[in-house]
Amino acid sequence: MPDDVQFQSVAAFRSLLVSMPGTSREAADLARLRNSELTKPPGALGRLEELAIWYASWRGTAAPRVKDPQAIVFAANHGVTAQGVSAFPAEVTAQMVGNFRQGGAAINQMCRANGLRLSVLELDLARPVRDFTQTTAMDEAELCQALTVGWNAVDPVADLLVTGEMGIGNTTSAAAIATALFGGHAADWAGRGTGVDDAGMSRKISAIERGIACNIAALDDPLHVLAAFGGREIAAMAGAIARARTERIPVILDGFICGAAAAVLHEAHAGMLDHCVAGHVSAEGGHPALLERIGKKPILDLGMRLGEGSGAALAVAVLRAALECHTGMATFAEAAVSGRT
Repeated sequence: MPDDVQFQSVAAFRSLLVSMPGTSREAADLARLRNSELTKPPGALGRLEELAIWYASWRGTAAPRVKDPQAIVFAANHGVTAQGVSAFPAEVTAQMVGNFRQGGAAINQMCRANGLRLSVLELDLARPVRDFTQTTAMDEAELCQALTVGWNAVDPVADLLVTGEMGIGNTTSAAAIATALFGGHAADWAGRGTGVDDAGMSRKISAIERGIACNIAALDDPLHVLAAFGGREIAAMAGAIARARTERIPVILDGFICGAAAAVLHEAHAGMLDHCVAGHVSAEGGHPALLERIGKKPILDLGMRLGEGSGAALAVAVLRAALECHTGMATFAEAAVSGRT
């Protein structure tokens, strides 16, 4: 597809999900062979070896390095904040966008420390999506526009993608998406988010329960779930993750909100997240269970729950180390070291 697209319907986006490229088996086999010949005992680098082979299989080369990683933060506002689900007011979203652009947020520091170029995209901040306790958050046209923004934000020359978000109220949106996709009770998926107190948690759980009841007709289709409960930034992350797959760009997923966007794709088409790994497991209540549902084992577990793409950006350092070992280490033959007998 051309670099700049405009999705006219959910059906058009859905059709792409069933025709995505896969890995290079040849590159994977060659990467495994190289790994077996490196100057170390078999399996001595543990999961670093798995990460290197996974990355190599998507980039189509047996000895890759990360040279041009991209991070994108999408920002949007949520109508469900009217239900008192956040400890911060909605205007903080726009204020934090300014902070990102001035280089003052955690994600700016993580990107600088780990060599990522950062883009920040705001999606119609003055017009929040609708309150999902009253109606669907987005109609089809709004969902398609957000998916399009995410799709077109990915630079096809990038060799790694991190997606992050900013949006007051979006942990409520993510918990509603998880409840709608995977079932259970709202309390199973809701967490403290920005640090709500017990009364705020009760309002959050109630909002999710009322939202599920209001949007019961959407529950039979993952993309309808995204429209019913998602924010524009969550839909944009889904669009970006899908675009990365078409370009064979590996993705490191961030926390619970990014995970909700990814879960929609996972439920929409089997294997859709094969090009993704989980950067970390956050302290947000539903994230461990969500990762289990989408079959992702986190790289890091540091008790983080910031969002912004911060946990995923930090995990880039681990992937870089894995690839430096895989690509830079000598083989037994190169180093004139005796191999196993």
